[in-house]
This record gives sequence, C-alpha cells and structure tokens, in this order.
Amino acid sequence: MLRVGTAGWDYRDWDGVVYPPGLKGTDRLRFLAGLLDAVEINVTFYRPVSPRLAERWLAAVADLPDFRFTAKLLNVFTHERRLPDKELAEYKEGIQPLLTAGRLGVLLAQFPYSFHNEEENRAYLVRLREDFAGFPLAVEVRHRSWQRREVREFLTRVGLEFVNLDQPLVSYSLGRTAWVTGRLGYLRAHGRRRDVWFEFGEDRQARYDYLYPPEELEELAVRTRELLGKAPEVYMIFNNHPAGQAAANALELARLLLGRRPPLPTCLLAAFPRLAAQFPAPD
Repeated sequence: MLRVGTAGWDYRDWDGVVYPPGLKGTDRLRFLAGLLDAVEINVTFYRPVSPRLAERWLAAVADLPDFRFTAKLLNVFTHERRLPDKELAEYKEGIQPLLTAGRLGVLLAQFPYSFHNEEENRAYLVRLREDFAGFPLAVEVRHRSWQRREVREFLTRVGLEFVNLDQPLVSYSLGRTAWVTGRLGYLRAHGRRRDVWFEFGEDRQARYDYLYPPEELEELAVRTRELLGKAPEVYMIFNNHPAGQAAANALELARLLLGRRPPLPTCLLAAFPRLAAQFPAPD
C-alpha cells in the first residue's frame, strides 16, 4: 500500500491555486483527500489539538476509507527535547480519535539538524518511544552522523520507524537512504534549495520553495519503489509546500507510481501548466 500526500493542507497561498475559490476549513481537507492518499498534520507541531478537531477531520474523510493521517509531534518534544506531563497528556488526548478510528498512519518526531547521533540523544529516543507506547512513531533526523548500520539496528530494536529524506546535501546532511526499521516505509521530500537551506531570514519557508522537475520525480519514484519492496505500507510525503508545489508534485508522483489521473481544478492546471499534459480538466 502506497500513500502519497503533502505535509499540511491549510496554507493561505494554496487558495486559488490548489483549492478552487471559496473552499474553507475542513472542505479543503476533503477536497485534497479526494486527490491524494494521506496528509501530514502540521498544526500538532505548534500546539496540541482538541479531540473535537480531530473528529472533524475524521468526518471530512469519512467516505474515503483508505485515506490516512500522519501527525507531527509537538516541537517541545523534538526541538526542546522535553516531555512535560501536561503537554504529553494534551497531545495524546487530541490525537487519540485518529488512532481509535484506525486513521493514524504514524506520528512523526521531526528533529532538527542539530540533533546528532550521541548517547544522550539515543537515550532520549528510547524515552520518547516509552512515553508514546501504543502509538506508531517515526523519527526524522537530518544530520549524517545517524547514517550508520548500528543506528538502523538500534531503531529496529527500540521499535521506531525511520524517515528517509530528500533534502539538499549541504554540509553534513543525511544522505540518500531507503531504510525500513519497522512495519512501514516513510520518505519525506523537502526540495533541493541548497542556496537557502541553512538561512533563516524573514521568509522562513524559502528553504522549502521548490518544484521538483520530472527527472527528479523519477529519482523519487525509484526510491519509493525500493521502500515498497521492503515494507507493506509506504508514505511518500512532499514538504515543498510554498505556492502549492507539494500538491502538484504529489499528484505527479501518484500518477507515475499508481497511474492515477484524477480531474484537476482549473486553477491548479493554470498554476502548473505541465500538469495539463498529465491530468484531465474538470467536466
């Protein structure tokens, strides 16, 4: 089972690009779920959500039984490396409806480049796994110090899924992998903006402002097929979200690997002209 999707769905610059004018709230989620197989929840990186909100998300995709969510862990857990009882309880309570409904593919613990392969950090991963017992949990690390066979064995032993990355190879970034350390494969595509990858100016999203050209999508398709040969379930998530580029690339990859050609809204075809040769227009 391959699920192709995007990191997030509620972006202002997707209005009139990915979404036809007038779509609001969970109608956007419902629209995107009609085109793709999964979505990564971003808001849970910034704050815990209420169970009621999770139930609204479930209602939006109720007639799409194969659709799945992944959800980022709260930044306090990953970037501050703290596990306060209050935040842990609130986070789990909010995301529980997705797990109970069988719609939660995996939780994503996204760590920054500064999180290196050190004894203290490996111990923290063990604690994180223990504190999220009962939840599927995947770990994204961006520094190449983790790219070692013993790390792969450690993650398998502890019970953590590994997130493979497509990112700019700048400095000592994690390189190409196709690891599976548990029950699923996970590949996140961040784009290849080498020029601004480590710059954090006023536009903090510039590093993800990237549209994969066809030849690079073919490379991603090869890696995804490699993961499919190792795991019964694979998530391929595009994080190059500025201006709707993640949605365009996700649709293209789903066409390459799954042969899907859903009708696309006129606004999306206008924003990305090359899609017109690959997908039909709406009736």
